[in-house]
Amino acid sequence: MEHRGEEHPLRRVEDLSPRRFRKGMYILPSLFTAANVLLGYYAILQVIHGAIQYGIARAAQVPVQETWHFDNAAKAIGFAVLFDGLDGRIARMTNTTSDFGRELDSLADVITFGIAPALLAWAWGFREISFDLSRQDLTTLLPRLGAIASFLFLIAGASRLARFNITVNPQPSNPGRPDRKYFVGMPIPAGAGVIAAVVHFNIGDPLGWWVSSVVWLVLLVIASYLMVSTWRFYSFKDINFRARQPFQVIIICCLLIAAIWFFSQKVLFVIALTYMFSGIFWRLQWLFRRRRNPPPPAYKEVSQTS
Repeated sequence: MEHRGEEHPLRRVEDLSPRRFRKGMYILPSLFTAANVLLGYYAILQVIHGAIQYGIARAAQVPVQETWHFDNAAKAIGFAVLFDGLDGRIARMTNTTSDFGRELDSLADVITFGIAPALLAWAWGFREISFDLSRQDLTTLLPRLGAIASFLFLIAGASRLARFNITVNPQPSNPGRPDRKYFVGMPIPAGAGVIAAVVHFNIGDPLGWWVSSVVWLVLLVIASYLMVSTWRFYSFKDINFRARQPFQVIIICCLLIAAIWFFSQKVLFVIALTYMFSGIFWRLQWLFRRRRNPPPPAYKEVSQTS
């Protein structure tokens, strides 16, 4: 006999099972975030191993034949960029977004896309230039400037994440199409992807010519500025993967995946730099258009006195 003051056990199980399932769904995006942190930690370990290996080779004055440590670090950062995009989409698709997930994702991004690429950029781009430099002042100056530029990249990425967390509906200073969604400033995964793509393009072989290190220094400064700028970068968030897409889109995606699989060095290099310089291109395009078509002067009402 069922009492009025008590809830039926079967009804209690039916009421709680969806809630328990919803709580369990929060684990799914967190697993991708944990994988993001793991890849960042692995990239840091690979950078340390590569730096130690080159330090031993420098002390023994012998060339290093294996450069796969830095390349593995770049690959780990590249896969982390993929996982970072997936955890946000999975959280939105399953409606499991939470404040805890956002904070965890931001901390993971600082480690994987801030600390790891900053260490990789310095160890790969500024430590081995002494073999080709005859001037001792430049030999010590470039690594110091590289350390400053790497720290600039790290603090710019952390500042960009902090701004992203506290800003509601941010709008870029050079707006684009109203039906598209844009990032305000280059996102930190894209900045880390630029570093990883360049290192992977060179198969992890560190820079040894001082001119290449200077170009690398300039590239780091540009990427750091783009992350804290208010320029627009396409976010790809208006692409709905659950909606029906034309058959040509599937063919293009398959061709892109095949190109990355077989020619990852060149394809990822082009993709990363194209995305970075797209923000500069759209900014310049907006400035030229604004200069050619200036806004009309403000209308001032003049009172007429008799």
